[in-house]
Amino acid sequence: MITGVANTALARRLQRYFRENAIDLTVEQWSVLVHLWKEDGVSQQDLANKTYRDKPSMTRLVDNLERMGLVTRKASPDDRRINRIFLTDEAKALRDKTMALANQTLLDGLEGVSAEDIEVTRKVLTQVYENLSLVNVG
Repeated sequence: MITGVANTALARRLQRYFRENAIDLTVEQWSVLVHLWKEDGVSQQDLANKTYRDKPSMTRLVDNLERMGLVTRKASPDDRRINRIFLTDEAKALRDKTMALANQTLLDGLEGVSAEDIEVTRKVLTQVYENLSLVNVG
């Protein structure tokens, strides 16, 4: 439960920083952009998988990002049923500023936490994730 509460607090702080800096994005929309900044042109399904969202949620997020002029959908040349999602120049221009705000949010959240505690927490949460991942369900 504490991980959920901490995640919510981080998301709220980041959302506040976006608002204060006149960035009209939700944290959910930003998380999709983060994955596209890492790899532009992925399929909508791959994006859903990478962000742990279901297909309807991803469709809604991409629809909104497209309306905002931040992404475009293009049918895959190999299979027209597959939509590939591409960043616009406007979305690319948001990268540095939003990543700086995300880094500040992390610094705020980790204030007073030792490097050793951060590493232990990372290891524990990684193990929890691996224990519960679909690979180990059986």
